Amino acid sequence: MTTAPQDDDPIGGSYDRTLVRRLLGFLRPYRHALLGALILIVAQSLLDLTGPYLTKVAIDSYIARGEAAGLARIAAIYLAVLLVAYIVRFAQTYILQMTGQRFMRDLRGHVFDHLQRLHVAYFDHNPAGRLITRVTSDVDAINELFTSGLVTVFGDLASLIGIMAVMLAMNVRLALVTFAVIPFFFVVTIWFRRGARQSFRDVRRRLARINAFLQENLSGMSVVQLFGAEERRQREFSQINRAHAKANMDAIFYYAVFYPAIELLAAVTVAVILIYGGGRVLAQALTMGALVAFIQYSERFWRPISNLSEKFNVLQAALAAAERIFLLLDTQPAIVSPVRPQGSREVRGGVVFDDVWFAYREEEWVLKDISFRLEPGRSVALVGATGAGKTTVTSLLTRLYDPTRGRIMLDGADLRALALDRLRGAMALVLQDVHLFSGTIASNIRLGSPISDARIEAAARAVHAHDFIMTLPRGYETEVRERGATLSVGQKQLLSFARALAHDPKILILDEATSSIDTETEDYIREALRVLLRGRSAIVIAHRLSTVRDADEILVMHHGRIRERGRHEELLAARGLYWKLYELQYKEQERGTNRLVDAAPA
Repeated sequence: MTTAPQDDDPIGGSYDRTLVRRLLGFLRPYRHALLGALILIVAQSLLDLTGPYLTKVAIDSYIARGEAAGLARIAAIYLAVLLVAYIVRFAQTYILQMTGQRFMRDLRGHVFDHLQRLHVAYFDHNPAGRLITRVTSDVDAINELFTSGLVTVFGDLASLIGIMAVMLAMNVRLALVTFAVIPFFFVVTIWFRRGARQSFRDVRRRLARINAFLQENLSGMSVVQLFGAEERRQREFSQINRAHAKANMDAIFYYAVFYPAIELLAAVTVAVILIYGGGRVLAQALTMGALVAFIQYSERFWRPISNLSEKFNVLQAALAAAERIFLLLDTQPAIVSPVRPQGSREVRGGVVFDDVWFAYREEEWVLKDISFRLEPGRSVALVGATGAGKTTVTSLLTRLYDPTRGRIMLDGADLRALALDRLRGAMALVLQDVHLFSGTIASNIRLGSPISDARIEAAARAVHAHDFIMTLPRGYETEVRERGATLSVGQKQLLSFARALAHDPKILILDEATSSIDTETEDYIREALRVLLRGRSAIVIAHRLSTVRDADEILVMHHGRIRERGRHEELLAARGLYWKLYELQYKEQERGTNRLVDAAPA
């Protein structure tokens, strides 16, 4: 099973309409608020048209005639218009920003929900940092489109149409002279559009790589420092960082050319109005107030055009982000529950592996012809060298992956025919690498399930975790830092064991569950397991053969195959692979004991 990484944008063409239509689906619940904001934006645009016209009236009707009495009235009307425009602008800004926050909340929640339903193989090929970029900065870019882009475009269009209508009504010839500059604007915009879209894609891609590198490096900081790899990792980061900076510089180039070009066109327009309009004023074919109003309208004429250009930039950034988000959302989970699940709700715990083969990559077999039966309430141990395929067996049983060939059955039903929540709800897994979440000790054992405090404490006592928990400042309510940074490896493993037992599974999977626990604690757990495993099926993976000697059946795996099977005494008597593993461990322990004796003071 393979899943292609999403490192580069696979979309070569533009399908802007499709992306915008899909994004609008997330705004449908807020259509009434957006409609209200749209009405307010159009009203604000119309109010902005009154300023230059009032200036014309003040010059032509009062200043030119030397009548000062009417100026106060015009000024009062002007101030009233500004006040109303302020109130309208505040209302539409508040509505848009509130809607944008809710939109981001919904979209992030949708992306996170989809990530949780994706199969594990997807995360094998897509770094966490890159996926974090989808949920954070990509969603922010799309929010910018709606809060200051898509809806406000209508206001800019209303302003542009209104200004053109007023200018034509005031003087058709001067208006047409003013509009003669517009074709040059479209030439500049087309050039900008061709280069900006790709630059935005590059910036997003490089940012995702930075996030992926940072997430990986920060998570493995102890390894980096222990192996003195700081300088090498710094060089790698510098290379990625330079690529991101270059992508931003490419985008800045288009900005640096585009906006000054717009300003230049605006200045040329004012010059044309002054030359042509000034001549008309001297010829007494145009009033001075109209000329001043035309200059003010020309400045406002280019403002919505400049805004539309800026919105186009926002649109390009948002569509580049939307491409990546919808690429993620369009990735279908490979592991899903069937439409009509089979099996009863009551799980007994009988497991059968029937001629199972599995490869993470085609024909690179990790498991070959694996067949065994685990009866309800019994235990099977998997032993073998690293890379033999032991953990892969448990990954298939929990259906994190599906077999490439063969089938796995639970209580006589194929796993692929069972509902995922029923299947995984019947199992508990204890791993060597324990993952703890931010929260309390109790919440890490409970994991959101309706488990009582008494049951949590009983599980902790059973695995001898209760004593060390009670030494913590607040006992079970002690806060756990990220990944349990304040706890020892052994303490985290005991909490993981308590977590599994508290959920009362029918099938308990222990994957090197006692590898980081001292021998005395391991003896306590072995004693507790004899009681706790009654009525449960168990699959135990262990390098320490002393932890599996009581299993009902031991499977010895080698290069993906089951080479030997039997009980502890039977396998030792056969003097095969298991006997060799046992001898190696026994000699290693004996050498360790001798070293301790030799090091002891006389």
